Amino acid sequence: MKNITPHIVERFLERLLNAGEKEIAAFSERWREHANRRTLITVVVSGVVVIALYVFAIQPPEEFPVGELVSIPEGTSLSKTGDTLQQQGVVRSAVLFKVLVTLLGAERAIHAGDYLFDQPLDVFAISRAIAIGQYGLEPVRIRVPEGASAKEISRIFKTQLPRFNAGNFLAQAQTFEGYLFPDTYFFLPNTTEGTVLEALRQNFDTHVATIQVEIDSSSRSLSDLVIMASILEREAYNMADRRLIAGVLWSRMARGMPLQVDAPFVYSLGKGTFQLTVKDLTSDSPYNTYKHKGLPPTPIGNPSLDSILAAATPTKTDYLYFLADKNGVTHYCKTYSCHLANKAKYF
Repeated sequence: MKNITPHIVERFLERLLNAGEKEIAAFSERWREHANRRTLITVVVSGVVVIALYVFAIQPPEEFPVGELVSIPEGTSLSKTGDTLQQQGVVRSAVLFKVLVTLLGAERAIHAGDYLFDQPLDVFAISRAIAIGQYGLEPVRIRVPEGASAKEISRIFKTQLPRFNAGNFLAQAQTFEGYLFPDTYFFLPNTTEGTVLEALRQNFDTHVATIQVEIDSSSRSLSDLVIMASILEREAYNMADRRLIAGVLWSRMARGMPLQVDAPFVYSLGKGTFQLTVKDLTSDSPYNTYKHKGLPPTPIGNPSLDSILAAATPTKTDYLYFLADKNGVTHYCKTYSCHLANKAKYF
């Protein structure tokens, strides 16, 4: 130990330092040589992660319910909402949905209700929509044509409103046949059959009130006028013919003659004038106005206001017969022989 001088120690430390510098230099060189490879690996791995995240968590599911109502009940928790949306095919990842809603600060204020999406949306858009209550519900324009029956109306609304139960509607609406006003309506997509029925009934009352004076002056009940109007709706296409046909039919009833009109067969059998058979014309149906005198037991559809007005204000006439040809032109006669001649001519 006595032979170890400060000079020797200094030389040893110098050699050690030089060796360390060489090792560091070599390490730095190796690091630089592999830097590009590490960068490439990092980029590839990051890309795979991003793609996987998009495919399995972000993009809309293949079965995304476009145009279908998605319901979130009042009081549903964020966790339950995420699970429900995943089950219904709205989002791929309930976990990511919950994270995003939480980041939006809406974890305790989920907007419950019915949502409608007109195109597939990713989880970011879904999270935002539910966080702010962007329901996507726009009124649907639905036209109820003049003369449509309750059964036909139920089919119209069934195709337009997801929550509309045609069976329930028909069970209630048949009682109001003739009093469901034909018009253009606007309903939200989540409207149910009860709301539709109420709207059609109220609209009837509102419109009929505008011709109450004519109804009161007709000396006939509203029920009889609506039944007659439902026949006129299918027998004629303009006000003049409707009023003239009303005059013919009221006159036939006053004389104790059967109405002998074909329109009720459309309601009872689904057959028009040119499809009827001898068997149909002799059937015992209460809607067979060839066999039974007077009006049918119920309206055969839901008439327009013009048809109700025509029934209440018929044109006085000596005609007792009429028929419409294949072009929709109505021909009138005072005698049965004239009527037979028209049949031979136009049929």
